[in-house]
Amino acid sequence: MKQNAHFVAIIALSMVILGCIQGHCQTRNPSYEAYISKYKDLAIQQQKLYKIPASITLAQGLLETGAGTSRLARIGNNHFGIKCKEEWTGGTMYVTDDAPNECFRTYKSVEDSYLDHSLFLAKRKYYVSLFDLNLYDYPGWAYGLQRCGYATDKFYGQKLVNIIETYELHKYDKMQPIGNTSKNDDIYEIKIATSEFELQHPEFRKWRRNIYEVNGIHYLKAQTGDTYETISKDIRMKLKKLHKFNEVTAGHRLSTGDIVFLQPKKKQASKDNSVHKVRPGESLYDVSQLYGMKIKSIYKFNKLSDDHVLKPGDALKVRK
Repeated sequence: MKQNAHFVAIIALSMVILGCIQGHCQTRNPSYEAYISKYKDLAIQQQKLYKIPASITLAQGLLETGAGTSRLARIGNNHFGIKCKEEWTGGTMYVTDDAPNECFRTYKSVEDSYLDHSLFLAKRKYYVSLFDLNLYDYPGWAYGLQRCGYATDKFYGQKLVNIIETYELHKYDKMQPIGNTSKNDDIYEIKIATSEFELQHPEFRKWRRNIYEVNGIHYLKAQTGDTYETISKDIRMKLKKLHKFNEVTAGHRLSTGDIVFLQPKKKQASKDNSVHKVRPGESLYDVSQLYGMKIKSIYKFNKLSDDHVLKPGDALKVRK
């Protein structure tokens, strides 16, 4: 019996050692945990906007920067080791990587780096196949990044998986970003510290206004005393464009908190929304602004007449 018990103990110890070799019993690094705590919300936000698993984004950030300690991260705010490439027009720094003095992108903030990472994956043909994967398939994404050429390390995919499983990063793939709407809890709204819109319009930083996004469209919230004219001058956008984007005519009055879109509204609401229950005082225009969709689409989806009057509790289709 003692020999059998000793044999079982040896087998159990061997299995534990094997598990450690495979990366399943690593001791958690406090610096990794601090990085995760600091940037998890940013990764969740990017998942919501670009459908890239938060676990993958965090694992890449941890691996590429040594939990934010690399020179590229500390000086250049580059958390994903993205090199300059021919289209890059932003800041640069030179670091020895696969070759001496390679050109890497630099950013004004970590938020910019996280956003550019999402855009880098979402807009390059090499990574198209990844977006066909299930959002919760982090092993598929990890090995897919390696297969698509994101890194030259032949163990890159396994390293990402080990980090995700050691720190249970996959739990963040099922979390929602911080952000709520004041009018409808079913609609997702988020204040973005930086965004693709800001990268395209760097002067936005001087406007001192928060930028939000709904249905993939960027917008501002009217402040006390705002008019379309004052906003137009403030953000240096043509008044006619603002009127057109928001489907209003000259002289339309704004109230504090009203949505003012900076881009054209879409034909229907996002995939997360299909039906809207009308609340007291809401108009069709309010609903269209809330979902970032054109007014005529609401009329069309619901077969409404031009003189239709909404009633609290009415169910409106906001997506086909």
